[in-house]
Amino acid sequence: MPASFLHGVEVIEVQSGSNPITVVKSAVIGLVGTAPSWAVAAPAAAPEPNTPTVVSSALDAANFGPLIQGYTIPYAIAAIQAQGAGQAIVINVFNPAVHFTAIVSQAMSFPAAGAQVLNLGHMGVSNVVVKNQAGTTTYSSVTDYSLDPVNGVITALNGGTLTAGEAVSVSFNYADPTKVADSDVIGAVTGGAYTGLQALQTTYGTMGFFAKLLIAPGYSQNADVASALATMANTLRAMALVDSAPSTSVATAILNRGLAGAAFDTSSTRVILCYPQEQFSDAGLVPTGVTLTSAGIPLTSPYNGTSVGPYSQWVAGAIAAKDLANGYWWSPSNTDVSGVLGPDVAIYASILDPLSDVNNLNAQGITTVFNAFGTGMRVWGNRSAAYPADTSPANFINVRRTMDVIEESIQLSMLQFIDQPLSNALITAILASVNAFIRSLIQRGALVAGSASYDPAENPSSQVAAGQLVFDIDVMPPPPAERITFQSYIDSSLLAQLGQTSPLTAAAAATA
Repeated sequence: MPASFLHGVEVIEVQSGSNPITVVKSAVIGLVGTAPSWAVAAPAAAPEPNTPTVVSSALDAANFGPLIQGYTIPYAIAAIQAQGAGQAIVINVFNPAVHFTAIVSQAMSFPAAGAQVLNLGHMGVSNVVVKNQAGTTTYSSVTDYSLDPVNGVITALNGGTLTAGEAVSVSFNYADPTKVADSDVIGAVTGGAYTGLQALQTTYGTMGFFAKLLIAPGYSQNADVASALATMANTLRAMALVDSAPSTSVATAILNRGLAGAAFDTSSTRVILCYPQEQFSDAGLVPTGVTLTSAGIPLTSPYNGTSVGPYSQWVAGAIAAKDLANGYWWSPSNTDVSGVLGPDVAIYASILDPLSDVNNLNAQGITTVFNAFGTGMRVWGNRSAAYPADTSPANFINVRRTMDVIEESIQLSMLQFIDQPLSNALITAILASVNAFIRSLIQRGALVAGSASYDPAENPSSQVAAGQLVFDIDVMPPPPAERITFQSYIDSSLLAQLGQTSPLTAAAAATA
């Protein structure tokens, strides 16, 4: 406020013009699943269960443990990173203190000679108790034996009371990801603590952004988890990627679109239906496959075979990579997928045949995989689960995602204008900022056209007096070129050209 009296000179700085609008991140994947935290090389680096953690590199991924069969997060991160780009907010719901199987009083014997080592037959063990066969003596983990909890190996210590070939009784717990329930993945909000999928709501406050592609591989084929993903997608302005079950036929996948209680029974514009599951080369460790050398050294057993995994993890990675390479306004369809060997069921793919499997699936709002001669594996499908119930442009995945980015970017940018005095200058500044943003999107190809406006008729004096302003935003993101048609004619009048000498032929004859 200017001084009431001044005998001198002052300068009052006034800002005018538009303020830049920052585009929110679109290539962020929200991944909820299970990770073998007990196998992390640096245990202190392993995130606590239900703690959202950003993964942007292979180094970050290592904090969630190696590929071990039965755990979904390491496999999903590998699938995402195989696409070449993408950032993930990862939530591990596996807790070895909760999700375990107890083995009670298992009779075992140390070798009669050589290294005195016992293989418990499971990786990730805890609460180990070793007793004599009669159960009357409990051996000490300090003086009698050492434990390798990752590999599940007990080694008798020199000078201890365990003798060569001794028969013992061993009780222990081993980490068991099959004990994770859908409710663990869905999570809850209890006493201010967010778990599972619900913890994704906290990331804007801690990281400054939300995940925009939500996946729960291995669980999203279950209707309850699929529904929770869709609900969270509505909350975060995100897309939820939902899987089919393994070995689901094309006919069954389409049937599940109308089957009450099925994961595919939804018409949400925020759900991408991913079908089918995919075969891939699995180099993960077998958690029951540790073997011992003659010296008692444990050797883990990589599977090194072909396994089947949920398609959503590859699709999410492909979308994120395409966002970064081309822009969020590009459709995910016709995008290369790296790291898959092919679908786990036979699918007939053709861009020429309307009766092909891929066309029939797309016609029911199902995103699938396309593989023809020389094409490689490709994401195939432009539309969300809203189609065919909803035929508006918003059923296109890229249109929905583009609108989400625009709306959230504008909303967040309005913080600088909130609570300023209502005036024509404020209205002008808001319109200038939003229209400058829209023009930049048109120039980049994210919009065909658009503008923001202020209509006095929508802002009666009673509403303005209550401190409320209403603006209109009219925009149109570019729909994908899903169908290209050529009209081909057999024109018999063109036969009249036969026998006529073309200028080129006449010139050649003259030269000869």
